[in-house]
Amino acid sequence: MKLAPFWRYYGGKNRAAKWYPAPEHGTIVEPFAGAAGYSCRYSDRNVILIDKNPIIAGMWRYLIKASPAEILAIPDIPDGGTVDDLPVCQEARWLVGFWVCEGLESPRKQERSFAIRGKELGWVQGWGIKTRQRLAVQVPCIRHWRVIEGEYTNAPDIEATWHIDPPYNNRAGGIYPYQPDDFSVLGQWCQTRRGLVMVCENDGAEWLPFKPLRTLLNTNRTGSKEVIWLNKPPQCWQGVQEVLF
Repeated sequence: MKLAPFWRYYGGKNRAAKWYPAPEHGTIVEPFAGAAGYSCRYSDRNVILIDKNPIIAGMWRYLIKASPAEILAIPDIPDGGTVDDLPVCQEARWLVGFWVCEGLESPRKQERSFAIRGKELGWVQGWGIKTRQRLAVQVPCIRHWRVIEGEYTNAPDIEATWHIDPPYNNRAGGIYPYQPDDFSVLGQWCQTRRGLVMVCENDGAEWLPFKPLRTLLNTNRTGSKEVIWLNKPPQCWQGVQEVLF
């Protein structure tokens, strides 16, 4: 089952996931999980998410355990209030904080006027009934997922489909609060993974021999030139193999 994003995260791969190779194994590992856009496209697989950010790891642990009724019970932010006014756990407040100001690297406290207007028009925008309903339908689909809070090196050494999407080694990636200590070391680690390994980056990165993937439009409609490193040609991947190999 393909799932919509549980929140819209800066640099998330939910929209771009279709351009990456489909998984070749029963397990997907995302060592820089973020909003897990790739795994959301293949949610029936065994998914292992690793993230050093305690906010990200905490939200995933909450979502995996939360019942639909619990999600539906998270109220709207009161007029003039903030997420801190909500009578819910901290993880739920972080979740709402990502929805009140979408596409950012960290949760916010107050709703943007654009999100408020979107709810008035009935869009799935901001934190409101449509968002709650969508997430309530989806949380039972990720009960089997697993979360590890820690470094990418805490990932299990198993044969799997590896979707490795670290903060990009450029100015855009520098906005994230947690960064790899050494990209050359990360590159060596990626090459030792077993299974199908794909590593995401932005044009200009040199810590692996990246190849062009696609130019993607981001939220401000500017082009992001995405590149990829693969450890082997995927078995069934149409459209860009002639560019990569």
